[in-house]
Amino acid sequence: MKLYAPKYYEDFKCIADKCTHSCCIGWEIDVDKEAMKKYSKLKNGYGREIKNSIESGEAPHFKLQEDGRCPHLSENGLCKIIINCGEEYLCDICREHPRFYNYTNYGYEVGIGMSCPEACRIILNSDSYNDFEVIARGPGDIERIDYDSLIDREKIFTILKNENLSYENKLNVIYSEYEIDLNFVDKASYLDCINNLEYLNNSHRTLFSAFSLESKASEEKEKYLERALAYFVYRHCTEAVDYDEFKISLSFCLFCEKLLASLISDKTEPDVCELARILSEEIEYNTDNVEKIKELFINYEVL
Repeated sequence: MKLYAPKYYEDFKCIADKCTHSCCIGWEIDVDKEAMKKYSKLKNGYGREIKNSIESGEAPHFKLQEDGRCPHLSENGLCKIIINCGEEYLCDICREHPRFYNYTNYGYEVGIGMSCPEACRIILNSDSYNDFEVIARGPGDIERIDYDSLIDREKIFTILKNENLSYENKLNVIYSEYEIDLNFVDKASYLDCINNLEYLNNSHRTLFSAFSLESKASEEKEKYLERALAYFVYRHCTEAVDYDEFKISLSFCLFCEKLLASLISDKTEPDVCELARILSEEIEYNTDNVEKIKELFINYEVL
């Protein structure tokens, strides 16, 4: 079994205390079974701190402090578990974030998610989204399915990489090729859906209400939108089991592209990255929100 990754994947490394939006603040951090076994064997030193910080139950997790910080996040932004015990004592979610995995007819793929500021910066500044490398090999057989999403994904990437087309025309070709028209859904329904999403930060509800299908970014900003759309497609369309599912997932990706376009029209590069990160954190990283948005296109017969 091969593990593939976009070429830019190898550029990612957690920047720890230099991060502008720590993933150790505001998120409930589940502790997996293997990590629990490791922690239970710690008898001295920081082991007691780790065991006392875990809320047991059906889904054990670290008890966040009143300000939402992980109890093992030091004041200078470093992980006290790594400092005191070593990186091998991290639970799965801490070790893997912001990575995600896709299963394909050819093996596994790994990517980095835009909710992480450093990952977002890399994604929005890389044109290598269609270049993949084998980064690992392991045992295991591939269970193939009849529909191969990578054919349609590559078709979209080829359109996005076509230097003879303007960005607007690239989008028009994608909409036409997959017979998608986001105008099937009226603006009031979009705004109602946005208003009823779940938010980590309630001010983002107002921020996202700027959504408009007519939004266009400057030529300078179009590269960010192209790279973001390629990322959305890579993350959300790859595991589609048939063409209809791919099309619904693509509609979701095009919605996210329009939302990002609505947010960044007059912003500088750092602001673009932060707004893309917020979009990813609030929408992509909440499966209920993803499903609510996809439901719009199912209900309005995008298929």
